[in-house]
Amino acid sequence: MTGWLSSPGAALSAILVAVDVAIILCALVVLPGGRRPQTALAWLILILAVPLFGFVLFLMFGRTSVGRKRRTKQAEVNAAIMARAPLDELADAERQAELDPLVQGFVHLNRELGVLPMTFGNTVELIDDYVGCVEAMTREVATAEGYVHVQFYISAWDDVTAPFFDELVCAVQRGVTVRFLFDHIGSRGIPVYQEMLRKLAGTGIQWAPMLPIRPLKGEVRRPDLRNHRKILVVDGRVAFSGSQNLIEAGYNKPKNHRLGRAWVELMARVEGPAVQELNVVFATDWFTETGEDLRHVVSDVPPAPSVRPGAVTGVGLQVVPSGPGFVSENNLRLFNSMLYSAERRLSLTSPYFVPDDSLLYAVTTAAQRGIDVELFVSAAADQFMVAHAQRSYYEALLRSGVRIWLYPEPYVLHAKHFTVDDRVAVVGSSNMDMRSFALNYEVVMMMTGREIVARLEQVQATYRSLSTELTLDTWLGRSRGQRYVDNLMRLTATIQ
Repeated sequence: MTGWLSSPGAALSAILVAVDVAIILCALVVLPGGRRPQTALAWLILILAVPLFGFVLFLMFGRTSVGRKRRTKQAEVNAAIMARAPLDELADAERQAELDPLVQGFVHLNRELGVLPMTFGNTVELIDDYVGCVEAMTREVATAEGYVHVQFYISAWDDVTAPFFDELVCAVQRGVTVRFLFDHIGSRGIPVYQEMLRKLAGTGIQWAPMLPIRPLKGEVRRPDLRNHRKILVVDGRVAFSGSQNLIEAGYNKPKNHRLGRAWVELMARVEGPAVQELNVVFATDWFTETGEDLRHVVSDVPPAPSVRPGAVTGVGLQVVPSGPGFVSENNLRLFNSMLYSAERRLSLTSPYFVPDDSLLYAVTTAAQRGIDVELFVSAAADQFMVAHAQRSYYEALLRSGVRIWLYPEPYVLHAKHFTVDDRVAVVGSSNMDMRSFALNYEVVMMMTGREIVARLEQVQATYRSLSTELTLDTWLGRSRGQRYVDNLMRLTATIQ
């Protein structure tokens, strides 16, 4: 009788079993290191269930590193810009000392994590009109004399944004330097992406894709890492930042147009010293993608803000960048600190609310200790997996006392902001989900002052008037099938 390994099939089976065991043993040691416990557990469950397949997925999606070369470049430009740009001159220690002690703690935390200081004397105008925001940015480009810096996660040259791009071309023709960044993967999924590239050719606009995947050039990394930032800076004088991408409100998708689906956004127009901080964030990303050093451009202190009707003056503002290039999750640490500080009221708006345990506890604990907590989300989200993962948290939120408001279909509430009492507000590109905390490059603005918080509360009041409140009884009445899908998608959201 021949040995059991004499059969080719038996030998192959033995090899596969050995490989599976080796993968599992390695996973038990490697996965827990440097990851959230729930993330490590999710990967372990997948690898234990299907070792070889799970291992392949882990190689593709298990690491959040952007690579040593990119990290080195980011650190280099950050150090160089901070050494030259007079950011410390923008930090007013006397004004900072007048802030609420809790807010002072947030400012210190942000400085430790993201380097940039709190600035004072800014003028901020909140813009919730989608087309109106594109028009406002276009008007500013028309006034440019030296340079225009454009950075948007998703960009498209379409019917709504064409006037903006046309104005960029006109700016180049009159001698203005225009630099344009867009996320490589995020933008190429839009139907008019190739058309945008064709139109850019020969315009004189300097452009580069962010986080490109180009294996032949050695640019290979986890494919779902994104640069999700939205920034426009004109001459270092005025800046825009927030949630809106540079594309028409239906994202050029026939299905969205057919359903009447449009994105609802919030952007901030900023004048004052904080413009330099947004410019520094752009300069860091530009250097990383192109190698061009913009220290000479971003070193000038912005001029005093102009007087604008409807804008809030005297705003304290601190820009907080975050992303895989930072050691810690800057936005998550800030958000948790702010949520735990609430004494009366929290109002949160996030299109994709898929929190890690720390954020979920911060929100539910606030509600359980008597804080008035509300969360605005879309009734129907645009992404199947994220939408169901988000819904898996609704029961815990509702049971803790959080009020959930569903923004009506077919609109997608894509704005990202929140307020804490009447002290402080955050507006920016970051969702309250694990992707924005660990995988995306984001930028948010923490703003202080009762008037800017009150202005943001007006936006929230509009959402509330349009939305329907979700009750616990209604939610518990959903089908078992829906519960199953929600919980399954929650597991996929945890795998990072």
